[in-house]
Amino acid sequence: MTGSDAGLDAAGRRRLAAIRAAESLAALASVVDAADEHEAYFTAKREWRDLRGRELAVLPRRPGLPGSCVVVDGHTFCAHGVTHAATDAERTFLREHVTRAVDAGATVYCEQGIRRMYFDDLPAVCEMDDYRWAMQRCAELDVDSHVGDLLDGFDGLADQVDSLAARFQTAVFSLVDSGREVYGEEFARALGDVASSFLTSHAGLAVGDEFASFRLSRAAAEDPARLRDLQHYYERAFLPQPLEREWLRRHDPELELVTHARNERMADYAVYHNDDAERVHLVVGAAHQPGVRYYLERFRDGDRELSGFEPV
Repeated sequence: MTGSDAGLDAAGRRRLAAIRAAESLAALASVVDAADEHEAYFTAKREWRDLRGRELAVLPRRPGLPGSCVVVDGHTFCAHGVTHAATDAERTFLREHVTRAVDAGATVYCEQGIRRMYFDDLPAVCEMDDYRWAMQRCAELDVDSHVGDLLDGFDGLADQVDSLAARFQTAVFSLVDSGREVYGEEFARALGDVASSFLTSHAGLAVGDEFASFRLSRAAAEDPARLRDLQHYYERAFLPQPLEREWLRRHDPELELVTHARNERMADYAVYHNDDAERVHLVVGAAHQPGVRYYLERFRDGDRELSGFEPV
């Protein structure tokens, strides 16, 4: 399919704009003519994945660290989605581009935890407070916690969030992926889709917890040239933030706080702390990039302000 064939026509652009304009699942139900909000979410997901994929397909490939850039009050904020695998290949790739950006006078912020993976010896790279903020918000929820009792800092968070179910899912996805050499690419992809349908919960749908993201993350960790593919996967997988966050709050309010709510926090943090640098880079997990971009765009459009922001 050529770039012109892949791009959106006028009807497709209008449809995407209508989904983007929906601020709630109730409004989304009217847009996609669904019987209820549950049906609306799944119907919109299918449409969005196709339309957003065609929209992204015609974007030119640019050299360097891929990401989404938004101009806010004359300052360019670029969100770069990466893996959390801490491979040597990704570490070398990121350090090369981040060092170059710092040398050019840019400010660099990263998701809490990523700095120690890749940039621990680079004082110019600043760690945000997104995990600590999320933990405080979780502690304020009046729910039976499966996140509570986490350590005050970031250390140990990964082990505690990695539940038995998540480890089982990883094992199944790894087994399916290993069969690719024997059964072929198409069969592995089809089997992965089946495994996703059984292993991915309603909450997991809102955080991109699928076989496709598992495979793309593995590939990008070993070959950072694939980071653009991983970023585009999440751009297609996630509906606009208000919709994903409402869906996730209904199914798992704590998970909403430690995932999508942190996107809002990271965008706020970078705008609040910007020291008047002309260019600001945010290095975040690939699943966070679409959400961080969304909230930066709200700043750009004058729909968001920093009143009440306090560092943790």
